[in-house]
Amino acid sequence: MFYEIAAGHPLPHDPFKAIVTPRPIGWISALDREGRVNLAPYSFFNAVSDRPHMVAFSSDGEKDALTFARETGEFVCSLATWDLREAMNATSAPLPRGESEFAHAGLTPAPSRLVAPPRVAESPVALECKLLQIVPLTSLEGVTRYHMAIGQVVGVHIDERFLVDGLLDTAAMKPIARAGYRDYFVATEETRFSITRPPGG
Repeated sequence: MFYEIAAGHPLPHDPFKAIVTPRPIGWISALDREGRVNLAPYSFFNAVSDRPHMVAFSSDGEKDALTFARETGEFVCSLATWDLREAMNATSAPLPRGESEFAHAGLTPAPSRLVAPPRVAESPVALECKLLQIVPLTSLEGVTRYHMAIGQVVGVHIDERFLVDGLLDTAAMKPIARAGYRDYFVATEETRFSITRPPGG
């Protein structure tokens, strides 16, 4: 089948998010000027550079994580894993501004080293970030609904239990990723494979 976006699709649900998948989850924590914390999962998230290390997350409207990061210029991304899947989902609840998602989900805020927002203590990995810019994602029709926050990673926390011979064992952490509809994927040892790039690749 083929369909033009402008004309709509004949399916019961939009397949776009099921096509661009799996998408890593940016579990973003940020503080506002008054020191109130927000923790929320973003499925439009990824690493976008490694020299220097940069990550980006995209927010549908001016949600608290984006607003707080704009106010204070910092955010932290903690890794969402299989063991933390229910807590991650709980942090997506639309709580009133200033009410802690950490407390709501039974999570422990751990101090960061180089930025003010806390990280999720239960998560095996966290990236401390300084906000570089927020880019309005303006469509061909001139509509700006999403905003993308880009941050430079200035500090990395790794649970040393997952370091094996100097390498981070990603599969052992069982990170989860978003698919379409209500679906998620989990990375495990059984689904891992390695391929060597062609010379010069």
